[in-house]
Amino acid sequence: MRVLLVEDDIDTADFIVRGLSQSGEFTHHETTGKGGIISATTGDFDVIIFDRLLPDMDGVDAIRVLRQSKLLTPIIVLTALAETNERVAGLEAGADDYLVKPFAFSELHARLKALARRQPLQPVNQQLQLGDLIVDRTTRKVTRAGQTITLLPREYQILEYLLLNTDQLITKTMLLENVWGFSFDPKTSIVQTHVSRLRTKLDKPFAYDLIKTVRGSGYLINDDH
Repeated sequence: MRVLLVEDDIDTADFIVRGLSQSGEFTHHETTGKGGIISATTGDFDVIIFDRLLPDMDGVDAIRVLRQSKLLTPIIVLTALAETNERVAGLEAGADDYLVKPFAFSELHARLKALARRQPLQPVNQQLQLGDLIVDRTTRKVTRAGQTITLLPREYQILEYLLLNTDQLITKTMLLENVWGFSFDPKTSIVQTHVSRLRTKLDKPFAYDLIKTVRGSGYLINDDH
């Protein structure tokens, strides 16, 4: 089993690495969230252990970034944060399991083996369709009424997120979190600017708008006209 360990506490990391080595497992250790993201997306691992309280970022934010980049490797969160809302945040960000410190190595090892046995979840709904709009998530090709629409990467991410939540109110905060990976408001018009550009390409050349503005609240996409 190949394990990526993202943990800044040296004593905890040494404890895990030593235990996994004695069990015949391979471990690659990173001490920062950014280092963990790079290793996770460039390496070949069966399972990832992510600490929550890393020096450069919250482990939950790092996990969210990895899931948005379509990484399917199972992830277990290892943290001292034991409150229910903290567990929920970790799981909703895309983690597969959550273990609170202090822990027994035997339990961690058992959970890692269980996660490694899982077949990665395969993406579903490779094609998204709304009325005459079709999005191929494999090629990122977007067409409406048979016409190809060329989108920049961020515009595509916004459209994909809206389509995965069709007919639901999507707020600026939701877009910042799920498209940009921000857990804070940058106090700029970045969302409005990108949505405006997307609408120019997606709606203006056609008979009716798919993306609607809910004044003071956000946006929604549907085929109502």
